[in-house]
Amino acid sequence: MSEATIPNNEEMKEKLIRQLRTIYDPEIPVDIYNLGLVYNVECQTDEATQLKVCTVTMTLTSATCSMSEIIVDLVRSLSSRIEFLERVDVALVFDPPWGQDKMSEEAKLIMGLL
Repeated sequence: MSEATIPNNEEMKEKLIRQLRTIYDPEIPVDIYNLGLVYNVECQTDEATQLKVCTVTMTLTSATCSMSEIIVDLVRSLSSRIEFLERVDVALVFDPPWGQDKMSEEAKLIMGLL
């Protein structure tokens, strides 16, 4: 594994965000990124392995979301789909609470809110 081929932290963040856009809330026809469930993505390099470890800070549409475990597991599983990504940690937060104002314009169009 050549270090030149390992993406930098910002490139890995972009790769991860592209993959987050492929995960849909099973109850809503919008991906979790455009839905506004992802608040932050940070990537850093593991000094021992030189691979990337990313943390996704996210929320759910409600604290009682029946699909919460499935969505979080799907986010964590992205490490198996992205080369040089060792692990995805999920920090699940409910403050600030999710609201429709967090949705992208695209998501609002899909949901008929515009």
